[in-house]
Amino acid sequence: MIRNFRQTMKRWFSQQMDLPNDILMDLPRITMIGKIHIYIENHKGLLSFSDKELRLLLKQGQLLIKGHSFVIKTILPEEILLEGNIDQVIYLDE
Repeated sequence: MIRNFRQTMKRWFSQQMDLPNDILMDLPRITMIGKIHIYIENHKGLLSFSDKELRLLLKQGQLLIKGHSFVIKTILPEEILLEGNIDQVIYLDE
């Protein structure tokens, strides 16, 4: 109940101050360029990586990216740039 109230207050504050939701609510920002690049900001860590799959921890759940020929071009504490042939981007609930 308190968690829902906090989320509602954050959303309201974000709208009133005209701030992006991803910053205030700790949401991931995902930018894709076609099916060959995906840039994810505000993740909580790399869980697994192979040339066919990338799994990231989010504040709420996980992000699973499937495809082939994956190469991590950039990796920083809360940002990652993945190159390859992206077939699926899937949110997994907790």
